[in-house]
Amino acid sequence: MRFLSLVFVNLLRHRLRALIGVAGISFGVAAMLTILAIVTGAIGMFQRILSSDSHYLVFEKNVSDLFFSSVTTEQVEAIRARPEVEAAHPMLFGIVSAPDHPVITCFGIEASDPRLAKGDWLSGEATEFGRHDDEVYLGARAAEFLEVSYGDEIEVGRGTFKVGGVFKNENGFEDGGVFMPLATAQEFFHRGSASSVVAVKLRDKDEGDAFKAGLETAHPGIIALENREFSQSYNSFKILNFTAWAVGICAFCLGGLGVANTMLLSVFSRIREIAVLRVCGFSDKQVAVLIFGEASMIAVAGVAIGFAIGFTVLAIMEATPQFQGYVQATISAPVLGGIVATAIVTAVAGAIYPARYASRIQPAEALRYE
Repeated sequence: MRFLSLVFVNLLRHRLRALIGVAGISFGVAAMLTILAIVTGAIGMFQRILSSDSHYLVFEKNVSDLFFSSVTTEQVEAIRARPEVEAAHPMLFGIVSAPDHPVITCFGIEASDPRLAKGDWLSGEATEFGRHDDEVYLGARAAEFLEVSYGDEIEVGRGTFKVGGVFKNENGFEDGGVFMPLATAQEFFHRGSASSVVAVKLRDKDEGDAFKAGLETAHPGIIALENREFSQSYNSFKILNFTAWAVGICAFCLGGLGVANTMLLSVFSRIREIAVLRVCGFSDKQVAVLIFGEASMIAVAGVAIGFAIGFTVLAIMEATPQFQGYVQATISAPVLGGIVATAIVTAVAGAIYPARYASRIQPAEALRYE
């Protein structure tokens, strides 16, 4: 207990330096938490778009991104004709613009798509979807930030459309998106008869291998992946995850340097004090543990403050209309554990050299130190 109190006393005596170290760790924690939560949430939303009431996803083989994938109408009909398939729903992805909103996700779907029936319709009816080529349908957040409602006209890209309905979705991408009938979207984006991806629901999940093998043999230009397999292999998801962790770790490295600088300055300013401790019976290991204890306390305080900052930023971003509902932070226990572990390791690593230096101080020489 006395040893722990000595750690607190030392930190309080050098509170400015300690605060600098805490700030470095806390900003690293906040940055890593925010980035990982946003990226994980975005990936999760995109996965839920693709896996809506389906078992397999079919798209063009060797394509770099699903926005560039092309699955033709003939291939869609061939998928539907397979004996293993209960339903197949093609979807076309695109990016459209509207006044003061340069980037809005657009979905081209058929009237039979299950997401229409699952939506909470605030105006208009799902049964009317696709009956008029000059109509688009909006997610609730899209209608909010575009400031339009049912029956209004809206500029989308180079065209003008009537709002045929507004429906609320739990998925942020969909709730902040524009929906067009598939044929209208194909014409709008000059994609001919192509779709980006086809969500396939099987009659029996056990027939998945037969469906995949048969489809890829008959149509070598497309590939079928089970939803979980797609999530694990999609390059864009891998790049996003890698980038998020890389940025977070870089932020922590800066925090670790701050801790190292704080602890090193603390040791240099307390050489005579450390010498007195050694004379009073402190061993090399005890002096080193004292330094590591101070670094750990800095890390714990930094983690607590960093989480407070990070969660506050995420809450603000989710409530900000300018983000159009695209921010839905997802924070899992492994991510939180990884952030805490990284913070502690970074702080302790930053204290290695100061602790080593302090443990080697010789009392006789240190007492003469000016």
